Amino acid sequence: MSDHVDLTEAALIEQAPEEEPAGAVPELTALDRKINAHFPGAVVRKDLVKAVKGNAIVPSYVLEYLLGQFAASDDEATIQEGIEKVRRILAEHYVHRNESELVKSKIREKGRFRIIDRVSVTLNEKDDVYQATFANVGISGVLVDSSTVTANQKLLVGGVWCLCDIEYFHSDDARAVPWILGRLQPIQMSSFDYAGYLDARAEFTTDEWIDLLIQSIGFNPEMFGRRAKLLQLIRLIPFVERNYNLVELGPKGTGKSHIYSEFSPHGMLISGGEITVPKLFVNNANGKIGLVGYWDVVAFDEFAGKKKRTDKALVDIMKNYMANKSFSRGVETLGAEASMVFVGNTSHTVPYMLKHSDLFDELPESYHDSAYLDRLHFYIPGWEIDTIRGEMFSSGYGFVVDYIAEVLKSMRNLDYSDRYQRYYTLGSDISTRDRDGIHKTFSGLMKLLYPHEQASAQEIEEILRFAIEGRKRVKGQILRMDATMATVKFGYQSLAGEWTAVTTLEEDEYPRHYYRDRPDAVEEIEDLVGPVVPAPAAAGSEKAVVPVPVKDELYQGHRDFVENQRGVSYETLLMPYLRGASEIELHDPYIRMNHQGRNLVELLALIASAKDPADEVTFKLFTLLETDPEYQKRQLQMIGQIIQGAAQQGIKLDVAKDPGGHDRWIRTDNGWRINLGRGLDIFQKQEGGWFDFGSTRQEFRQVRAFGVTYIREVD
Repeated sequence: MSDHVDLTEAALIEQAPEEEPAGAVPELTALDRKINAHFPGAVVRKDLVKAVKGNAIVPSYVLEYLLGQFAASDDEATIQEGIEKVRRILAEHYVHRNESELVKSKIREKGRFRIIDRVSVTLNEKDDVYQATFANVGISGVLVDSSTVTANQKLLVGGVWCLCDIEYFHSDDARAVPWILGRLQPIQMSSFDYAGYLDARAEFTTDEWIDLLIQSIGFNPEMFGRRAKLLQLIRLIPFVERNYNLVELGPKGTGKSHIYSEFSPHGMLISGGEITVPKLFVNNANGKIGLVGYWDVVAFDEFAGKKKRTDKALVDIMKNYMANKSFSRGVETLGAEASMVFVGNTSHTVPYMLKHSDLFDELPESYHDSAYLDRLHFYIPGWEIDTIRGEMFSSGYGFVVDYIAEVLKSMRNLDYSDRYQRYYTLGSDISTRDRDGIHKTFSGLMKLLYPHEQASAQEIEEILRFAIEGRKRVKGQILRMDATMATVKFGYQSLAGEWTAVTTLEEDEYPRHYYRDRPDAVEEIEDLVGPVVPAPAAAGSEKAVVPVPVKDELYQGHRDFVENQRGVSYETLLMPYLRGASEIELHDPYIRMNHQGRNLVELLALIASAKDPADEVTFKLFTLLETDPEYQKRQLQMIGQIIQGAAQQGIKLDVAKDPGGHDRWIRTDNGWRINLGRGLDIFQKQEGGWFDFGSTRQEFRQVRAFGVTYIREVD
């Protein structure tokens, strides 16, 4: 590439990208090949579930159990053969409710027939026998022997998807049930090689392993940033950690309940309005233990709703269980290890809730109680999670659901909560309950990401900060409800004595609303740094707010911005330093893709609107050309259009080769140098097109994690 880009007419010809042929088999990525090499037979291509599901209303783990039997391969012929086999099994043996009479007829005519159905069992005390009910085929009173019930006790609570052989034998006895259970096999794995799992984990980098887990829950990791991936994985902690109490509140359509209904045969999702004390804990009339005694995870869907009626007795017993892992039945105290998950929708924005109430504002009144909320270990900020879209689903390989479900279940006996202590200590004024919440989240993330316990100090720090942030989000809102609770400094200290405070993202974005009951906190910061706005701040910085540049007193130094943060724009980030400059240099080797060109146009438009129309500004762009000839043509065509558009607004855009490698920075002739960690590419991908508010104003977009340093070169 010469010093200046040659924008010839031929180079500006628009080249449309070639489309992938319809029905093409996804090309194996390097990660997919590695996954298949180290976990043969335990992984499946995640897009196959949709291919076989059809109109069968069954959880994903049922379908993946079958795919794991017949299509757990990277050989396309084997996969297609397996898909056809699974389709035949579903067509012949899955019971649709509207075809129940046809299935009954098949059982009668053949004498014995295999079905896939959800089976629940009850004890008939009068006759002293166990009887099964088949949800879809619609038969009940089927005798089940005690050994089957003893081996599969979840049949007694909520029911289990099973492969069953049903026999038919008619009797003249009107009381006799003609249906006989010949064989029952729950759809879940019976064993796996845990040592082999740990050995295989050691073969993956942390980034690769996180992407494998994200693909295992069905998502394309390329559509998520690091923070977004961790938020998704937090949803798995209840499966790997005993008695873990998790809440997630946020907008509709973000997949809050999907994990608990589809991911594992060890989880139970129930509607928040359907639960009762006997169903959840114990029925005093017959002594029957409820859901918490049999399931690893009990999740409450649609938990939010201020006007929902709640049972005060249920709230009280739940408080005791969440704190002590036990509940009372008369004079007897029983224990259980089920984790509790509460998911619900919010109807207001985060700043609205912070200004008028708190982030638990949507909960029913009985649950909007500091004593109950203090039992929660982590609050997932559901407003940070994108609405689920079709392109977010993965076509790559991930663990067969019942395999990873058994792995997570086996690790519930382990405790990794102290693994950070070789590097860090928690703040001394963090209470026991706060500490427990942080420890359980940290332990869960360690089991998920580093089950082999090979994590660097930096990796340990990342998940420790995440654990502290989630508990701080809970405690910060409780402090708004209960003024008697003492303020806590959430953070950690290195062994060298360096203190790091941890803040939540909403604290950094909306400090005035976050500290609305503590004006002294904002005033104290203003005394130090000047007026504040709810925008750029580091997650972990002790300053939760950022000074607004006033006149010529522009900020000098470094700032960090965290993934998913909003309220950031070129207007506030760069323009105070660019105003008045007649010559500006931008060194960014990656102005290649359309969104990168758009970023450049948005910056140039701000510069054009800030200057006098009669003035001209020279803007020198130093970048690199694509090496692929076709992509280079598109890049040059894009740059050519930007040059022409800028000229019409009084900006002379010169483009030359960037000699500086990967460094990205801006220099102005009025004495400023701005080092840009990610260049102009600080915003996350926008998917809503023109109807996305972020397409109109940058401050509505979420950013990637990045840093910026302001250096005054000339006084």
